[in-house]
Amino acid sequence: MSRFRQFATGQARTARHRMGFGSPAASGWWVAAALIACLAAIPLVTIAISAPGGGLRGLAQLAPTALGRYIANTALLMLASGALASVIGAGTAWLVSACAFPGRRVLGWALVLPLAVPSYIAAYVYADLLDFSGPVQSALRAVTGWGVDDYAFPPIRSLWGGALILALVLYPYIYLLARAAFETQSLAQFRAARSLGASPARAFTRVALPAARPALAGGLALVLMEVLADFGVAEYFAIPTFSTGIFRSWLAMGDREAAMGLAALMLVFVALLVALEALTRAGRTDSHDGLARGGKREPLVALTGLGKLGAVLACALPVVLGFAIPALHLVSLALDEAAIGAASSLSSYAWASVWLGLVVALATTALALILAFAKSRSADRSIAAVTRLATLGYALPGALLAVGLLGPLGAFDQGVTGFARDQFGYTGGLLLTGTSLALIYALCVRFLTVAYNALDSGMARVPPSLDAAARSLGAKPGRVLVQIYTPLLRSSLLAALALVLIDTLRELPATLILRPFNLETLDTRTYRLASDERLVEASIPALILLAVGLVPVILLTRSRSR
Repeated sequence: MSRFRQFATGQARTARHRMGFGSPAASGWWVAAALIACLAAIPLVTIAISAPGGGLRGLAQLAPTALGRYIANTALLMLASGALASVIGAGTAWLVSACAFPGRRVLGWALVLPLAVPSYIAAYVYADLLDFSGPVQSALRAVTGWGVDDYAFPPIRSLWGGALILALVLYPYIYLLARAAFETQSLAQFRAARSLGASPARAFTRVALPAARPALAGGLALVLMEVLADFGVAEYFAIPTFSTGIFRSWLAMGDREAAMGLAALMLVFVALLVALEALTRAGRTDSHDGLARGGKREPLVALTGLGKLGAVLACALPVVLGFAIPALHLVSLALDEAAIGAASSLSSYAWASVWLGLVVALATTALALILAFAKSRSADRSIAAVTRLATLGYALPGALLAVGLLGPLGAFDQGVTGFARDQFGYTGGLLLTGTSLALIYALCVRFLTVAYNALDSGMARVPPSLDAAARSLGAKPGRVLVQIYTPLLRSSLLAALALVLIDTLRELPATLILRPFNLETLDTRTYRLASDERLVEASIPALILLAVGLVPVILLTRSRSR
């Protein structure tokens, strides 16, 4: 077997050499990928350089007042949201995978729907429903006759309320990965445990759950990244976290050093989460004796009539709370005359959102295509490291990216405009800072991972023989990319464009910090109206954003069913 592996490795190296791998043309693509990685790494480098100096001074200034709250609240919000999302995601995934109950197929895909709801929109809806003057408490007082001091209602505008909202819209990350693990892991182990007398609950906790641990941990890492990056829920519920602290320090107080210090601390959290995600990927196995082999199988756990009712309720409740209630409440608000009247001015915000999303989607997809093609044409292991560095942006919160870019962009602008003023009498403003270019740059870095993952999976399905045939006929790598790979990757390119466009429409922190004053998108418009307690006027743009979010959810469910 070792000789066969050596032979196969030698043949692969020969094929790579014949196809142009390791040639000067291939090194040119490596340089292009390295340049993209360098541009994507600027925010990280800026924060790392600033942390030992001004960042530490900023943290020292915050230490007696707000720093402890930022750290504690961020950690507690991640812990509570992650724990609740894990229970919901893993529990529903096991019920759908292992049990038979009425509505199982419908609920199986419906459990992904909360992913379409932006977390801050869910926060606005539940605050409107559950506040003292909201319909829930008003109905409670009307039915019971209680006064203000006669009952205690849990406040939704709190850290625990924020954790609940985030868990309800983010648990699908864990659900999707856990369900795939449960359906493809070694089911023989579970049946063996049952044959030895273990109860279904014991077999689940001792066999099925440990076998799915890497997938669960990977989904949890994604949830924690989203919680760390959250700004809308924390800001609306007045929860001091790293994201809100960066926003207030930079924009409200003008304290650049404090913002840099908080960004450096946030970067530590990000590094830990990225390491967790990488460890979980390394621990996954390839056992596929479940649905992947036979397509259909008997349920692992037989439920009684009461058990089936409990399974239906357990799977339906997250869908109702995470998707149905926010969507229906927004629809009811959108029918109000005030909402319809405010919708007349949405065309300008929609146009701003569309052109920004299209520019970012086109630029990001083009960069991702270069990265994926460079990786496919190089046998050098360093290309994997370069690609990994370039695609770290999705793990970086929008507020962190914005702070990491404002410093170097400002220095670049001052240097260029100062030179132009001294040499040519230039009297204009800054070139990047405060313009749409800075925002586009940040969003490209943020969502490069999304486009790259879509294209890399498509690139793996292109037969290497096509590349070799084109190269043998004298085609240059650029021509091979344009005339061979691009047509074959059409579906992947369209998926990358759609996903980046949708993510751009829903990105809030980076847009709020970096956008020029004359740029207002549907996202920022919804945020400002809801922050001013004008949720009725914000209902229609919020519904548009929710509908847009359904597109990647539909793509996920369709790809999973295939």
